[in-house]
Amino acid sequence: MGGRALRTRRRRVAGVAVAGAGLLGISLSTEPGSPRFYGLTLAAAATWTAGGLWSGPLHLGRTEWTGRPRRPLITPVLTGAAAFGAFYACALVARRIPVLNTAIWRVLQYAHRGTNAGVLFTTLANGLAEEVFFRGALYDALGPRHPVTGSAAIYSLATIATRNPALVLASAVMGVLFGLQRRATGGIQAPILTHLTWSALMLTFLPPLFDDAAPSR
Repeated sequence: MGGRALRTRRRRVAGVAVAGAGLLGISLSTEPGSPRFYGLTLAAAATWTAGGLWSGPLHLGRTEWTGRPRRPLITPVLTGAAAFGAFYACALVARRIPVLNTAIWRVLQYAHRGTNAGVLFTTLANGLAEEVFFRGALYDALGPRHPVTGSAAIYSLATIATRNPALVLASAVMGVLFGLQRRATGGIQAPILTHLTWSALMLTFLPPLFDDAAPSR
């Protein structure tokens, strides 16, 4: 990518990052299950997706399988399941840490008080959109110097807008994993599949763990 094209991509990415982070923060300050929540979360997903596509060409990536290049499929799904297992184990510990227990309980209210289909759709839509932007457009805009850590750091900074420490910690860990997948495969398909698998499992199995974990007032 030439210098002028890279500068253009970086300007576009910077603007989209600010807009998307703002929408993300506002969406998680609304009433769980409200039309405003769904509207804002879908607006955030649309912003990430449109910004990622607007910034320049994206690539799905490939891996070697029996000596032939293949689109990554099974390994990313298994990676997402393994990541969920690790996070579930951490959640068992987080229940005993008041600040994390409260943070997780609050974000899970959007699952408890929303419709199952609506919450699942918005969660997966945002997971896909975030990978299009952060591991697609942003990763490329950072250039060859530290794109994995750089994209993970900016991903975490965007999540700070939610004011939820549990989400920030999760974004930091998963941001590095997604970035490593992008580097290994050269595209966004692997991190997308891992993100969707991880998100779906977290949304399905984590809320029951915190049913009785409401913070004391």
